[in-house]
Amino acid sequence: MRLQIVLGWLAVFASAFFFYMATVTIRWAQSEVTIAPAFFVFGRFVLGFFVVAASMAVQRRSLRANRYGYLIGRTLSNAFSVFCFYQAVEVTTVAHANILNMTYPIFVALLAWIFLREQRDGVALSMVPLAFAGIWLIVSPGGAGWDWNNGWGVASGISASFAMIYLNLCRRYDTAETILFYMFGWGALIIFFMFRDKIFWPNATEFYYLLVCSLFGVGGQYLLTYGFRFVTAVEGSVVTTSRILLAALLGPMLAGDPRLTYSGWIGAALIFTADVVLAVRKARQAESK
Repeated sequence: MRLQIVLGWLAVFASAFFFYMATVTIRWAQSEVTIAPAFFVFGRFVLGFFVVAASMAVQRRSLRANRYGYLIGRTLSNAFSVFCFYQAVEVTTVAHANILNMTYPIFVALLAWIFLREQRDGVALSMVPLAFAGIWLIVSPGGAGWDWNNGWGVASGISASFAMIYLNLCRRYDTAETILFYMFGWGALIIFFMFRDKIFWPNATEFYYLLVCSLFGVGGQYLLTYGFRFVTAVEGSVVTTSRILLAALLGPMLAGDPRLTYSGWIGAALIFTADVVLAVRKARQAESK
């Protein structure tokens, strides 16, 4: 049992690293090829769809879902979130994109306060101004003014919060494999029809970067699913949030990012703290029910 817990921790941490490396791959690709962020999203969804479909076929699982409306909401919000996330990587830095993407727990808390009266939590709400201060320190270093390119990162965090809410709703009625099957399949179709002019038959170099980015993204999803089987919600959430620190520390070495300014480090620390506090509060509330 102790070994399983350790493996769970390692799997969750590896998932954070894989999600980060997917964005680093996009940055590496920029020096050799021209691939739109939408194409990277499409590649991730296509690979994920075939992996999940193969897994379900081997297990002889039914493709029938119970709540298609929730699955549509999950698909749309997730596709928009991943697109904004990858777009942020292209126009800002890998560090800023990852840190701002990890603001989604803050927006989940804010949306819960507005729309779900039974889930209102004063402590959680108090983390929102703290995180917003962190966001401002990142997108406006030294008070230099708002960099509108960082809006893509903020948009990925906001849309990811909707995706997480829909995921919680989907889990009440459908299995993880069913959710992933429709999310990847419908997501690929949506991206293809919205960005047909950005998707083409890649050459060997382009295919390499598309495949590596997709493998990191899909691999991170599966590592996260595996790891959460053996760790508590608090442990898993805290380790997942380590992507903020990974992005801040490894950006200059792996992605060629400029080093975070002092205000950037303070902003990242504020967002990390808010995410951890929210994870602890959520777990305690779940235990008390």
